[in-house]
Amino acid sequence: MAFNRKEVKKEIEPEEKIIEINAQMNGDLAFGDPVNLRINGRFSGRLETKGILSIGPLAHVDANICGDSIVIAGRVVGNVQAKKMLVLMPTAVLHGDIATTKLNIVEGALFQGRCQMVEDVLSVDDLAQFLELDNLAIIELAENGKIPALKEGENWRFERNKIEQWASAGKVK
Repeated sequence: MAFNRKEVKKEIEPEEKIIEINAQMNGDLAFGDPVNLRINGRFSGRLETKGILSIGPLAHVDANICGDSIVIAGRVVGNVQAKKMLVLMPTAVLHGDIATTKLNIVEGALFQGRCQMVEDVLSVDDLAQFLELDNLAIIELAENGKIPALKEGENWRFERNKIEQWASAGKVK
């Protein structure tokens, strides 16, 4: 399966909020809003992103990474959690564990670690968009046991495959 950046960009890229790091940086970076973050230099610390994180072919990253969609073309030492997808380009070298819903390792990429393919889990907001309902309707369905749901603390979580089965059975009203 070939990686087509334009197709990925259309599907998951937020409005163009681009941040590019071309120098050496140390510390923690966390973004609450979706951004298109590109790292082309050296970074060490912790990365938490929403949107697309691209690690360029000359980049050296020593960090645990958590994000929505991650494309690695450089060197990464650390664990990577990609909520939507992870792509390892031919020049990628990754030493660390992976947890993701979708994984594409292009021929030539090097990966040393463990990989866990996790279920695609939706939040109340995600499911409301998916089913075209409002958030209160989703919460009411969950609280009344009318929709497959998991409660984690104060938050509801929904496994996409169970929701799709539930919806295809005609239970959406």
